[in-house]
Amino acid sequence: MDSPVPPLPPEPRPRHRDRHGRGMRGPVAPPQVPLSVSRADSFRDLVQDSVERLERRWPQLADVDFVVLDVPGTTEDSVPLGSAVSALKGQPAQVVVYRRPVEIRTKSRDERALLVHEVVVEQVAELLGLAPESVDPRYGQD
Repeated sequence: MDSPVPPLPPEPRPRHRDRHGRGMRGPVAPPQVPLSVSRADSFRDLVQDSVERLERRWPQLADVDFVVLDVPGTTEDSVPLGSAVSALKGQPAQVVVYRRPVEIRTKSRDERALLVHEVVVEQVAELLGLAPESVDPRYGQD
């Protein structure tokens, strides 16, 4: 009864996603919500909105690089929310906003947007040698 031909394997069972009678799974998010927007991307958008708001009043900010970094690279006792670096030979001035320290200090998107704008205004004021209130008259009032 030895057969040289092995028997055919049984067909695999079809996979069912409807295991408990609840129907097929729906989309993860509603269609109007983009799935690909990460926290880092939305933070960059907040910084960009703040920069655009200031560039209308201060056109010379077009020559300044605005950078978002996750955390500062320093080992100081206090953690900075941002920093400003003056222009050097061949390098434009730079304003850095640190994402994680700002996110930790805020609870909602509105608070985060307000704090991001304050950090950007403070760093631009330091770069220009002005008071933050003269860079943005609404500074500290929101």
